[in-house]
Amino acid sequence: MGKSLVIELPSSESAIALAGAHEENLKQLARQTGATVVLRGQELLISGTDTQVELGERLVRSLEPYWSIGKTITGVDILTARHALDTQRQEDLQDLQRDVLARTRRGEEIRAKTFRQRQYVQAIRKHDLTFCIGPAGTGKTFLAAIIAVQALLSNEYERLILTRPAVEAGEKLGFLPGDLQQKVNPYLRPLYDALHEMLDPEKIPNLMERGVIEVAPLAYMRGRTLNNAFVILDEAQNTTPAQMKMVLTRLGFRSRMVVTGDVTQTDLPSNQQSGLAIAQKILQNVDGIAFCQLSKADVVRNPLVQRIVAAYEQYET
Repeated sequence: MGKSLVIELPSSESAIALAGAHEENLKQLARQTGATVVLRGQELLISGTDTQVELGERLVRSLEPYWSIGKTITGVDILTARHALDTQRQEDLQDLQRDVLARTRRGEEIRAKTFRQRQYVQAIRKHDLTFCIGPAGTGKTFLAAIIAVQALLSNEYERLILTRPAVEAGEKLGFLPGDLQQKVNPYLRPLYDALHEMLDPEKIPNLMERGVIEVAPLAYMRGRTLNNAFVILDEAQNTTPAQMKMVLTRLGFRSRMVVTGDVTQTDLPSNQQSGLAIAQKILQNVDGIAFCQLSKADVVRNPLVQRIVAAYEQYET
């Protein structure tokens, strides 16, 4: 016996937020519940079997903190809410929805989108050294940079240092035009993206000139002690074990370090071990160090990226 239910939405903004671009969210809600989900003006109609309709209502209600205020909902938000219902983690979901990491200069809220992203954020807040390992698009660099800029703006640290090894996919740095800064810049795009979300673009060069924000290849870290700094080492799978040990032992007083990378994507020569993989083995149980693992389920780019990552994983196994 079929059943249908109508949820009245408070405004046209909330209807737009819930439906998503090209009604992508409604299709996702239908896929997740098996119900038929249709929006007519400000009325959301859910129909199907009793079980489908009940699940549909619970899923839509669990997203209410977003749509009730007209906040854009993404496919990842829907998947996380569904996961929360399946695992009885509604309270965790509410915490995740409430925990705003930062506001962009346009006033938009930035928050973790998945439970594992939130664990990662909490690990950074609690530990002086956090490793985050996972595929592209999981937000590992972006979230670390957002937390770092936030900490810098609230004067918790004097400097923000962004670094990565200058090894790249299939091209040598020597062939790129320009001086060192220009050569390194393309590799630091994700870090700059986060800076631009939080800071006025005109202010960034000034902060870099004053050394408050430093963007440098890993080789520049040798022989330094990094005090009162928030350090992000990105693309750490391309460090050698010696480079990794070198940068980890630079950590000074009142400093915090986040190391991010994807152990499946190393650009090192095939006979060279990754410093990230070795560090994971050696430091896994060291007190005061957090290891976070993100997966394709944490990809927060276009939903297509998730499917691409999954397809490659399937092909490579």
